[in-house]
Amino acid sequence: MRTGKATARFLAACLLWTAPVTIAEEVQVTGHVSVTAVNGAARAPRDASVALWLTPLMDPAVPVRRPQGESSRPRLVQKNKAFDPHVLVVQVGSEVDFPNHDPFFHNVFSLFNGKRFDLGLYEAGSTRGVHFDRPGICYIFCNIHPQMSAVVVVVNTPYFAVSDARGQVSIPGVPPGRYELNFWEEHCSPKTLKQLSRQVTLGEGASSLANVHVQETDEPATAHLNKYGKQYDPDVFASPLYVRP
Repeated sequence: MRTGKATARFLAACLLWTAPVTIAEEVQVTGHVSVTAVNGAARAPRDASVALWLTPLMDPAVPVRRPQGESSRPRLVQKNKAFDPHVLVVQVGSEVDFPNHDPFFHNVFSLFNGKRFDLGLYEAGSTRGVHFDRPGICYIFCNIHPQMSAVVVVVNTPYFAVSDARGQVSIPGVPPGRYELNFWEEHCSPKTLKQLSRQVTLGEGASSLANVHVQETDEPATAHLNKYGKQYDPDVFASPLYVRP
């Protein structure tokens, strides 16, 4: 009799071991963002990039994506005296390439707390990189061309996106769970951005974010200083073929 009970327990354990394990599938989180300027006018989505990211709340250990090869590293391309894209979001620890696709020199720099660096003058066709090792907002300029500006948003999570030209947002490969949803927009005050942040629960039946409306609070900046803290000289770099070191 005891032998029969022991056999039954053994068979039950085998069934548990061999039973299929249900694993929650990752979801693609989608949403739409609209932006209103300080004067109350609706901003065209292509002119107002909004960065957003999801930080896991249930598990403090944020999953790490697989290491990326050099060919797939994020890039801020310098072309036609502009950075492309204007807003870039990366995870802490990322190496960002800054290729120069213009036929003249650039000098990319940032003096803000997100990441302070100065890449110096480098010629057409060359690339330099920056390792972003801590979270923060990094405002980037060129010391030669004052019209050039970009922003790198460094976050401590692999789940992030930037709204596209239609205001659409898509974050692939997000495991179901509870997250803190955070936003950044170039002309929003820290107080406004903090008020926008909220907790969300994502799953197979809840992978769409509600439409998000962002109200800008600051007028767009029209000027900034060079890396020496001085005004740009309007004459010295007037020629697009400037090549002097």
